[in-house]
Amino acid sequence: MTCCEGWTSCNGFSLLFLLLFGVVLNAVPLVISILEGNKASENPISCFEWWLPGIIGAGLMAIPATTMSLSARKRACCNHKTGMLFSSLTNILTIVGAVYCILVSTQALIVGPLICNTQQNSTANCKLSLKDLNDFDLKSFNLEWFLSNSCVQAASSNSSVARAGGLHFDSKEKLYRTVHFSVFLGLLLVGNLEVLFALSQMVIGFLGCLCGVSRRRSRIV
Repeated sequence: MTCCEGWTSCNGFSLLFLLLFGVVLNAVPLVISILEGNKASENPISCFEWWLPGIIGAGLMAIPATTMSLSARKRACCNHKTGMLFSSLTNILTIVGAVYCILVSTQALIVGPLICNTQQNSTANCKLSLKDLNDFDLKSFNLEWFLSNSCVQAASSNSSVARAGGLHFDSKEKLYRTVHFSVFLGLLLVGNLEVLFALSQMVIGFLGCLCGVSRRRSRIV
């Protein structure tokens, strides 16, 4: 195995772990919402898990590059110049998906969960449009909704719902804030790591295409 093939194989396992981790992270708030309110759409933690940044962005869109990279270890399609070039090109799709995951996660961390913005947790309060991904200011990335003791004090000062909820409302708020922060911080990390691995594979793929790969391996069955 040449260094190009070895790095490609390593990239494949790294991308496989990241895409699986992204899918699991994205599924966590959906599962909790179902357990909390029977239907996820009636009691979502936030709008942003419904953008599926981990399932589609960091997950499905990384599958082609992951498959191509892992095939280097199996002495398959990445064991020749064309295969190495194709493995490089498929990582463009991975980068697009990872950037999508990064944008959604960043927006989610800026806005916070629905419980910090409205007393009615419902997907009816969600606006899912690509315009929203560009409509954010990094200067507002202060995580005040997570670092403060309560993110709903101002919004609920005149709300009888919050007063009636008591300790149950407080525990629910803490749970939602913690899950929202953990999930989207994790997805932000996953997206950035996928970009790095995809870029490195693009470089290695082009080098493998130019310099060639091990022919001895191709004779081994």
